[in-house]
Amino acid sequence: MTEKELKRMSRSELLELLIEQTRKNDELIKKIAELEANFQNYDYTFKESGTLAEAFLKLSGIFEAADKAAEEYKLAIKKKSDAENKDEKSAEQSD
Repeated sequence: MTEKELKRMSRSELLELLIEQTRKNDELIKKIAELEANFQNYDYTFKESGTLAEAFLKLSGIFEAADKAAEEYKLAIKKKSDAENKDEKSAEQSD
């Protein structure tokens, strides 16, 4: 809006404009606060991790998924081994 247009406006119009701009300013201040909080969270994650690669791995949960898969694999092997041992014992007792 040009200066000339502002001069032509009534006081009530100027006041409405000021109120509208104040609302927009308040919304932007809230948005900035949210973004700063998000940035601090990300900044903390990267500082804690040390390197970008470590941060990426930590954020994506690859380590947790790998640990879970390894545990499931170990349990499956143990169950299979126990079943084979049970079958061998049963076969020995039958003989």
